[in-house]
Amino acid sequence: MLAQHFSRYRAANPGRLHFAAHSHHPWPDATEAAHARYWTDAATLADRKWERIFGEVVPAAQQHVARKLSLPDPAQVAFAPNTHEFVVRLYSCLPQGQRLRVLTTAHEFHSFRRQTRRMAEAGLVDVREVPLDPWDTFDARFAAAAREDAWDLVWLSHVFFDSSFLVRDLEGICDAAPDNAMVAIDGYHAFCALPVDLSRVHRRAFYLAGGYKYAMSGEGACFLAVPPRNRMRPVDTGWYASFDRLADAQGDVPYAESGQRFWGATFDPSGLYRFIAAMDWLDGMRVTVEEIHRHSTGLQKRFLDACARRGIEALAPRHLVPPPGAPRGNFLAFALPGAEQIHARIAAQQVTIDRRGDRLRFGFGIYHDEAEVDRLVDAVARALT
Repeated sequence: MLAQHFSRYRAANPGRLHFAAHSHHPWPDATEAAHARYWTDAATLADRKWERIFGEVVPAAQQHVARKLSLPDPAQVAFAPNTHEFVVRLYSCLPQGQRLRVLTTAHEFHSFRRQTRRMAEAGLVDVREVPLDPWDTFDARFAAAAREDAWDLVWLSHVFFDSSFLVRDLEGICDAAPDNAMVAIDGYHAFCALPVDLSRVHRRAFYLAGGYKYAMSGEGACFLAVPPRNRMRPVDTGWYASFDRLADAQGDVPYAESGQRFWGATFDPSGLYRFIAAMDWLDGMRVTVEEIHRHSTGLQKRFLDACARRGIEALAPRHLVPPPGAPRGNFLAFALPGAEQIHARIAAQQVTIDRRGDRLRFGFGIYHDEAEVDRLVDAVARALT
């Protein structure tokens, strides 16, 4: 689709076939100059670089996020170096000194799952994890679970990292959650991969994602979309959380009125420079997220059809999770016995995919074209047949 715009990435390792957009998305050429621009700003402006960062860079990045998610106010968007920082900050908003009741799934990404399970070990939370399977009833089952208890936190992914399964009824789940519960949606594998419209849920739910995957801008550019007029006061708070208009009446420690109340402290802003460059580039090319998703699903079909023609049994549709026909994002996950050995054999062909337990993940992005998918099938066939 836009493979030629990743020439610097391709030239760095021309023999590699990279099909892990869901894990570490290549950066388009446009981000290289942006990365250098931050160095230049730091050198020329020194201490005053923060005036540019908060006066120009942060607002531009907020506007891109707001447009991509259909948020009415860019000031709802806070940034942090990683999503784990937001996980801890959100937890710190909840009642202290009591066991928290958490509803989530059995398939959340490590940034949330590890922290939550460790808190459960320490006796700080009681957790219920809803399984994804049966896939066709997940949305209804999770919504029913949300109604069954007075949860403090309801957390789930929009697209799940280990399967690509897509939750369609976010609105129904938000409506089912108790009024006093915090609702948070991990959108990392959805943002810039498929169309996301939060206009009907942004007043109820937090939404977090970042630049490392489909936003093509690498580390350090994660964000949290905060419900408007949110009055929570995170205990885990940094000094950037009161940069804009202060709300002194809330307590001795003031917080910004906007989503900035969820900021931390001093950070490396180079990821935001790259993020803006990647989003500006997409806008300049008039490429929509709808087109990106359509391109990915087309390449997924080409891959599956070619594997079937070549008799590559390990990658037959019956091994897909979720099964064919289920809503999914921009990668394919195959549940396979011996996945570790299969992954190693594919890697020996200079093909980069990844493995999560017994699942192999093949990701398709705008840096791929049909010819590259055909090369992938040839390489996999050499490895497995």
